[in-house]
Amino acid sequence: MRIIWLLLTLFIGSAQAAHKGQLQPSNPFPKVAMKTTLGTIVIELDRTRAPLTVDAFLAYVVDGDYDQTLFHRIIPGFVAQGGGIDTRYSPKNEKKRLANESGNGLKNSEGTIAMARQNAPHSATRQFFFNLAENDSLNPSRRGWGYTVFGEVVEGHDILLKFNSVQTEYSDKLGWPDVPVAPVILEKATLLPEE
Repeated sequence: MRIIWLLLTLFIGSAQAAHKGQLQPSNPFPKVAMKTTLGTIVIELDRTRAPLTVDAFLAYVVDGDYDQTLFHRIIPGFVAQGGGIDTRYSPKNEKKRLANESGNGLKNSEGTIAMARQNAPHSATRQFFFNLAENDSLNPSRRGWGYTVFGEVVEGHDILLKFNSVQTEYSDKLGWPDVPVAPVILEKATLLPEE
């Protein structure tokens, strides 16, 4: 029994180490290409300011967990949220909850990417959103925690503008408003090679 446990421990440890190597741990600013039905967006992540968030986000990317997910909440002039609902309108599995890193100095400015969360400050898991405007109300303040910004769009700003013209409606399947009438799909998220 001990031999089996030891072999299992070694296997899990080597699998985690291999996965960690895929996340480009020495790259402070990894880039991810997001191919969507509206076009491709390239984001540059900031590991120096949001290391926990960047590593968690990249783990989903490398595992292919963001592929074929919906931008399920789009509010023109505010945010385009995705990463947590598949194309059958079912929730995707979540990994661990993240410590809130919103006090890192990065602001919810137009063209940035941030983690979505519930009301609890440390409840973010996999869903993210693009800021489609200067969203100062999402930054931390004396009133409380903000939403963790962990990168910015470096290519595909025109695609962000397309989110602003997406027609939305209330979805009976999801039970909330602001769901695109015609699905907007994140077809593939790819960690780009280090420069």
